[in-house]
Amino acid sequence: MAYPTDRPATWFVTGASRGLGLELVTQLLERGDNVAATTRSTERLAKALEGVDTTRLHAVAVDLADEAQVARAVADAVERFGGLDVVVNNAGYGYLAAVEEVSDADARAMFDVQIFGVWNVLRAVLPHFRERGGGHVINVSSILGLLSFPGWGLYGAGKFALEALTESLAAEVAGHGIAVNLVEPGYMRTDFLRPASLGLPQATSDAYPAIREMVEQHLAMPGTQLGDPARAAAAIIAVATTGAAPLHQLLGSDSLGLAGGRLRALAADVEASRDLAVTTDIAPAEAGI
Repeated sequence: MAYPTDRPATWFVTGASRGLGLELVTQLLERGDNVAATTRSTERLAKALEGVDTTRLHAVAVDLADEAQVARAVADAVERFGGLDVVVNNAGYGYLAAVEEVSDADARAMFDVQIFGVWNVLRAVLPHFRERGGGHVINVSSILGLLSFPGWGLYGAGKFALEALTESLAAEVAGHGIAVNLVEPGYMRTDFLRPASLGLPQATSDAYPAIREMVEQHLAMPGTQLGDPARAAAAIIAVATTGAAPLHQLLGSDSLGLAGGRLRALAADVEASRDLAVTTDIAPAEAGI
């Protein structure tokens, strides 16, 4: 199903009260689209949208890890607006720590948002999209869904998992007229690296001084990032309205450059693996060929 041109589109956006999500909701409302926006605090979202016409906004407090809450939120949005056209799974937060320093609780909390929350949304919305004969899912990943760095293991693990989930989903639902895209931003000038949106371990180890230095550098970064969240939000709208984006849509020149480096490194690993890789096949004689 193509993006509607004869009526306002209806969007379902998670993680709507800060950063990229807030910018996206603002632009959608200014376009005259309908927006069902999930947040942990509808009061915070309302305050952030002061001065914006919110007539077409349906804000709902949702714990994305609660499948029943998510299902009700999707059903309420469908009932209020008569259907959904685009779902943007945007909710997330950062986390900086060595792999050894990540507690079980923190790891599970991250996956609750980045994977299980997304899965809850998909289970709720896909039957509706199939019944309508189309729809669009846009999952907000990161350049760290394609490569990772020391100290970003937990966040990157969630985004890598999101990439795999989304690639499978895209192939599964294409026959139902449902479009699927990943967007992979680099650093953006949001509060992503501020305390409100960043997790840190309760205990750290003296064994990782380079990570402590990296964390300090990142805590000092807000306000200097290259990416513009307003332009990123506009790019997400373009992904939906044009239908022309690739499955993996990079955002930001930093993301583009890092992805190119990752491709070259992966290609080098493939070639370096070749001689040993072919030794693990069953030989034709052993296979009875």
